[in-house]
This record gives sequence, structure tokens and C-alpha cells, in this order.
Amino acid sequence: MNEQRAFRGFGSSQGSGVGLGLTLLLVGLGIGAVTALLLAPDTGRKTRKRLRRRYEDARDMIGDFSGQASDAWEKGSDWADDTRERVSKRVKPLVKPIRKSIFG
Repeated sequence: MNEQRAFRGFGSSQGSGVGLGLTLLLVGLGIGAVTALLLAPDTGRKTRKRLRRRYEDARDMIGDFSGQASDAWEKGSDWADDTRERVSKRVKPLVKPIRKSIFG
């Protein structure tokens, strides 16, 4: 009985610790972002242009990566289909003799 209480207490304290850690991380990131924008050496207009350019570059890079991943997925899928067909053609004639030798 005491073991169950100890186990329940352990699980709940771990969960709250993780939640607190994530909350503090997000708060720290927010404070860092605001501080960086306030202390930026450029004007607001230049900073916004630079942020917009970096955002567009990142979006383009993600789009390119997505296209490459799609191509790789298609090649892998085609390779798997071809391999399955080749293996199936070689294994199919062996199935009956193997079943016969195992099951009689």
C-alpha cells in the first residue's frame, strides 16, 4: 500500500518538473528574443527586412528539403517494390517443396 502511494507521488512530481522546465525554457526564449530586438544595432525597418528575408530563405530551404525528401521516398518505394517482385519470383517455386518437407 505504501509502495503504491510512493509510486504515484513519484510520477506526479516528475510530470510537474518537466512542465516547469518547459515553461521556464519558453519564458527564457521569449525574454531573449525581446532583448535581442530591443538591443539590435539596426533600425526597426532594417530589422524587419532582415527577418523577412531570413524567414523567406528558411521557407524556401524547407520547401527544397521537402521536395528532396519526396523524391527520396518515391525512389525508395520503387526500389522496395522492385525488390519484392524479384524476391517473390525466386521464392515462389521453393514454397511448395519446403512446405511439403516440413508438413509432409
